Amino acid sequence: MDNWDEVRTAYQVARMGTVSGAAEVLGVHHATVIRHIDAIEGRLGVKLFQRHARGYTPTESGQDLLRVAQATDDQFSQLVGRLKGQGDDVSGDLVVTSLAGLAPLLVPALTEFQQMHPGLTVRFLTGERLFRLEYGEAHVAVRAGKAPEQPDNVVQPFVRQRIGLYATKGYVDRFGPLKGVEDFANHRFVGADDENSRAPFSIWLRQNAPAEAITFRGAEGFTLQEAVLSGAGIGFLSVWEAARHEDLVQMMEPLPEWEGPLWLVTHVDLHRTAKVQSFLTFLKDRAQGWAL
Repeated sequence: MDNWDEVRTAYQVARMGTVSGAAEVLGVHHATVIRHIDAIEGRLGVKLFQRHARGYTPTESGQDLLRVAQATDDQFSQLVGRLKGQGDDVSGDLVVTSLAGLAPLLVPALTEFQQMHPGLTVRFLTGERLFRLEYGEAHVAVRAGKAPEQPDNVVQPFVRQRIGLYATKGYVDRFGPLKGVEDFANHRFVGADDENSRAPFSIWLRQNAPAEAITFRGAEGFTLQEAVLSGAGIGFLSVWEAARHEDLVQMMEPLPEWEGPLWLVTHVDLHRTAKVQSFLTFLKDRAQGWAL
């Protein structure tokens, strides 16, 4: 590619989703952004974006460009740092993704890391969707469950979460304590609506609780947690999360088969960059103090 400015412009449009957002980041007029996009699409002979009322969405070709441009931008920033004698310089965007339920653990760590590196902009993306590292959607992913198997990803074991079975004091007042698995039919449970959920505790609950006893069902972890906290029934929470709520009562001793491993995932193109390595080292260190 002869013109890096056009590639960088396309990268920022893909990242920000709008011409105005890209123009602000790049410090140029929005007309310049549009001109660069038209030029690079004309030169390549492919459409990089689908235009719509809310902005620009990368096509498959645009996602490929985003992945390469992200890696190039990070590696160039690392090179500039070395040339300036600041090989450990950490600046620009750091994009981290995880399930929303991990925010109480990760947000304080991200905040502290950002305070250590004032030139850093943190983007913390949460949700059930798996952000695609191969398309440059994130630098680091914290994922739960089975070890990710996507090609070209570097996967490292992170921590294991102990999972417990909890209910509110109000629920216990109404229905009494849980007297073991044999008492499940006399209680109400909060569980995943997806019968194919592969979460270890969800599988265990389906195997041990009568279907009619799972009276409140939801599609994602935050919803199920709120149902437990509202007294809708007995449900699973991580031990560290339950400790944050004084109204919760542990209904059974945590079982090893409920535990869920967390993984740190990076793409091979970005894994060795100073920014990613610095953050991974920092996060692993902070995790040693987590009461999991």
